[in-house]
Amino acid sequence: MIARLRKNRFGPIGIDIGSRSVKLAQFSADGKQLVEASRWDLSDSDKNLSDAEQDERIVEALAQAREGRAFKGNDAVLCLNHRQLFLQNIRVSKSAQIPLDRTVQQEAAGRIPFPVAEAEIRYLEAADIRQGDAVMREVILMACHRPVLERLLSVIEQAKLRPVAVDVEPTSLVRTYTSQFRREEDRDVRTMYVHVGFQSTLVVIAQGDELLFVKYLDLGGKQFDEAVSRKLKMSIAESASLRRNNGDRRSDRQDPEITRSVADAMRPAVERLASELSMCVRYHSVTFRGRPLGRFVLGGGEASETLLEALTKRVGVAGELSDPFRMYSRSGKSGRTCYWDIAAGLALREICSSA
Repeated sequence: MIARLRKNRFGPIGIDIGSRSVKLAQFSADGKQLVEASRWDLSDSDKNLSDAEQDERIVEALAQAREGRAFKGNDAVLCLNHRQLFLQNIRVSKSAQIPLDRTVQQEAAGRIPFPVAEAEIRYLEAADIRQGDAVMREVILMACHRPVLERLLSVIEQAKLRPVAVDVEPTSLVRTYTSQFRREEDRDVRTMYVHVGFQSTLVVIAQGDELLFVKYLDLGGKQFDEAVSRKLKMSIAESASLRRNNGDRRSDRQDPEITRSVADAMRPAVERLASELSMCVRYHSVTFRGRPLGRFVLGGGEASETLLEALTKRVGVAGELSDPFRMYSRSGKSGRTCYWDIAAGLALREICSSA
């Protein structure tokens, strides 16, 4: 794979299949130029379809997202998201007598919601921590039910794409920004990445490219729509349309009255999200002592300047809005580019590994 990437002019296509849309991104083989990025929305009615019908819709969406675009080749890196991935921070004994692989397997057997024999299990070593007088190892456990993975691979192949790697959202998200934060001092900065999607919010705390903490929060755009619907006495579809049509405009073109009304309606849900993020920050400060958070990056399809301002006040760390394409020429993207923060990390996976 590495040799072939060096020979080719283009990296693989990163494919992020979300709850409401599919996002695709591709870079040149040296990772210095954005080749193409596109997004295709999935119909709200897809959730009422059978698994086979949902797969057909995703195959169609992937075709539409590539139609008439500048994507090159059919190599693809795909992603396991919150619906497909069991993820949990665990602590295991740091004992030289017991191999870490076996310890993690034993811990996974009592935690994952499907048989270990049918699971693909991976883990990341976060850091050594003190628990009383003992030294423990913090480990990020990740598992996927093999039939779920096989279904995802089948969908990608039906779309006439060639899967070359499977990644997970947390590592993809961090990769997007470690490819940008390359200065020596950036390696020592602990950053909290918050990716707010439609059904969930992904929180990752990392130091450079080393993940320390990962958590999915059951809160996202869906709860924002419901809050607006209740407050403004409109249907879910109408509240979703109102939020997106106004939010996708540049700030100087937004209707101030609508912006205030939507922000007021969303306040309880935003406060709940802020509270959850504050607890993540506290967990980090208690567990991984010695270095405070130095950066907060907000991304995902629900990210906005208004949300960033509200969350930054509670997190207590300087925040910035995600821009996965800011370092690349020919982006051709106006407005928010937060949608592609995970797709960009997927597209960089094989490129970064070959550097």
